[in-house]
Amino acid sequence: MSTESLNRTSDAIETPSQVVNTPIRVNVDVLKQRIIDQKKKDKFKRNIIVSGVCVSLGVLTILSS
Repeated sequence: MSTESLNRTSDAIETPSQVVNTPIRVNVDVLKQRIIDQKKKDKFKRNIIVSGVCVSLGVLTILSS
């Protein structure tokens, strides 16, 4: 193991980052909207998958006749 890699890691550990103690305000409406948007995306994906399965079953049924 080279000493260069040890020197780089020790430099990174020795320099602490500044911590700012400011109160973080969270807008609940924004979080609720993000959840609603994510649920809409999930529902759309689920509908696409179910539709694809139904269409493929229909096509297989027609082809097997």
